[in-house]
Amino acid sequence: MKKFILIGICFWTLSSVASTIAEVSDTVSLSEVTVTAIKQGADLRTQATALTIVGMEESERNQVQSVKTASDLVPNLFIPDYGSRMTSTVYMRGIGTRIDQPAVGLTIDNVPVMTKENYDIDLTDIARVETLRGPQNTLYGRNTLGGVMNVYTLSPLNYQGTRAIAEGASHGTWRLGASHYRLLSQDLGLSLSAQYSSSEGEFTNEYNGKRCDWERMFNTRAKIEWRSQNGWYLSNVASLAVSRQGGYPYEWVQTGEIAYNDTCFYRRTSVMDGLTLRKDLSRFTLSSITSYQYIDDNMTLDQDFTTHDYFTLTQARREHAITQDFIARSHPSGNYSWLAGLSGFYRRYNMDAPVTFKDYGIDQLIESHVNSAIPDYPIAWDTRSFVLGSHFTSPSWGAALYHGSTYQIGQWTLQAGVRIDYEHARLNYHSFTHTGYDVFNLATGTLFAHEPIDIDEHGTLDKDFFEILPNVSLTWQPWEGKHHTVYLAASRGSKAGGFNTQMFSDVLQQRLMGLMGIGLQYDVDKMVGYDPEKAWNYEIGGHFECWDGRVQSDMDVFFMDCRDRQLTVFPPGTTTGRMMTNAGKTHSWGGEFAMTVAPTERTHLNVSYGFTRATFKDYNDGRNDYEGKRVPYAPMHTLFAEASHGISIAGNSERLLIFAANVRAAGDIYWDEANTKSLRQPLYALLGASVTWQQPRYSLQLWGRNLTDTSYNTFFFVSIQHPFLQRGHGRQLGITLRLNLATNQ
Repeated sequence: MKKFILIGICFWTLSSVASTIAEVSDTVSLSEVTVTAIKQGADLRTQATALTIVGMEESERNQVQSVKTASDLVPNLFIPDYGSRMTSTVYMRGIGTRIDQPAVGLTIDNVPVMTKENYDIDLTDIARVETLRGPQNTLYGRNTLGGVMNVYTLSPLNYQGTRAIAEGASHGTWRLGASHYRLLSQDLGLSLSAQYSSSEGEFTNEYNGKRCDWERMFNTRAKIEWRSQNGWYLSNVASLAVSRQGGYPYEWVQTGEIAYNDTCFYRRTSVMDGLTLRKDLSRFTLSSITSYQYIDDNMTLDQDFTTHDYFTLTQARREHAITQDFIARSHPSGNYSWLAGLSGFYRRYNMDAPVTFKDYGIDQLIESHVNSAIPDYPIAWDTRSFVLGSHFTSPSWGAALYHGSTYQIGQWTLQAGVRIDYEHARLNYHSFTHTGYDVFNLATGTLFAHEPIDIDEHGTLDKDFFEILPNVSLTWQPWEGKHHTVYLAASRGSKAGGFNTQMFSDVLQQRLMGLMGIGLQYDVDKMVGYDPEKAWNYEIGGHFECWDGRVQSDMDVFFMDCRDRQLTVFPPGTTTGRMMTNAGKTHSWGGEFAMTVAPTERTHLNVSYGFTRATFKDYNDGRNDYEGKRVPYAPMHTLFAEASHGISIAGNSERLLIFAANVRAAGDIYWDEANTKSLRQPLYALLGASVTWQQPRYSLQLWGRNLTDTSYNTFFFVSIQHPFLQRGHGRQLGITLRLNLATNQ
């Protein structure tokens, strides 16, 4: 009942002020769209796609610093905050998985982010975030089965001056940042930015009394843009992000406490450089997007998350990636227009992923099983810890050709496109362990034998993926001069296949157990490799405007037929890990609605709602048939609603006191394929509010999130038959000072 009261309060607030948070200027074409949007037209609202655009003012009002915090504002997009910044799990329209390849793509200033471990980074001066829902593979390529998020940062060609931010919040959280934008010449702009943030953490590890989710983060970015009078445009963005955090505040359901004895942390250093070149020719525009990406990260876990010495996991990786995209796009003239592209990538990573078995783990997971099976000849391990070692090298590359044609006949526009995509993935692995155990004769109490265990295995796995990804759409603009678009669209998308590197410790564990006469024998190729996930998406929707653009609304309904669905499951046998598998068919259907209303310049209202019902159509894991069950981890409902109203001070229109209130809601969410009701997160709603003193050159904002301190869970999993969950963030209060010393106004 509480959550419905909160939603009702927010809607009452919204209707009472008849407002919208997203100003009309934030949600229609911006002046820089024609420069930065390479693959789509300047006005997305005339195109056949479900979309949400979050502008700069809305981002600052809601403390949006990354795609994770922006996701709350987008219907049917869910990026839960759990674990660490490595676990950037994305769900869109019921599509998504917890590990490996993402279901939603991400570009930052046109550069595609290759690995989802780089998704959760804080960005300075976000100009806008575009979210296109439904498969976007034809234009954006791999891993855009659910959609794509395009983030654009502020341009030094459009803004000159200095910006700064100072913020303090609950749980010892603070942030300092500054950026400077200037013109080096009439056509050449440069910007530099840096930001540092720190948090003492919210959750306490009861084992040692310390906060486990502390964080320190630094990022910096340099951006140079050049736009010549003869049609040349160049942009180069170089960034560095460094993150150090504890993370993983997982609570054992049995005790209701977070308590583990070994260290957990995540460390990441990432470098990205993206170069965009564009030349306007007489009949078309030719663009090139080139990037280099590097990530060096280390996840170390007390993988049992208890006070017992079971085992620990380290996953240390270094990855280099290069991407290249050439795009030719015709100028808008006549009834026909086209776009064509050639893209490719190469990535290579090295990873060490040792699992260290400790005393209690050896006793409970190995010795007890053997001794119960052969009680007359009990065993004892040589040492009370040993390592299951795994080292991987994985080079992969891909290439694609794509094309799209658009033909307009009066009020009707027909668009069709296709992408031909090839990808090759290779995994070179080395698995090893060197240990042993003693066998005793229980009857005599003497040593019977000593059994050394030396496993040293090398191998190479290869996978090739070939996909043809078409799309077709029909749009209708029924009233000339009115901004209304109705569309019907169908598209095919895919999410890349790959290898379960986390499974090698389980393969090695079962190999070890097999030498002792127990355990299962895994087929490495079958257990480690998984295929792409594919889906057809069908939708009908529209974008509408009235009252001179003060009212904008978007709505759509969709159906997704997904094959070879990728699911994260626990493998058979006595194991310690998880794996990705292809699990039959799923169906997702639902709809999305968003509306913004701006009756005055200072009064705004924004509401967006998404509904998705994602169910298994065909999935049997050999033990249970899950047909008709809901797909776990994907919420059925998402909601964001916000209202704001500005009051001028002493009759000065440049000095405002702005009041805002919002509600964010998600749920319900099942945590397992069986849809166990006790393993479910019901619909929850979080109430937020802010008061902002706004001056021409600075603003001071007092804000709060989850003001009612609502209790909810963001994650659930099982390890060694122990259930764990992570609770969502509680009440948080903060104050933010922003300086805006513009020189070009």
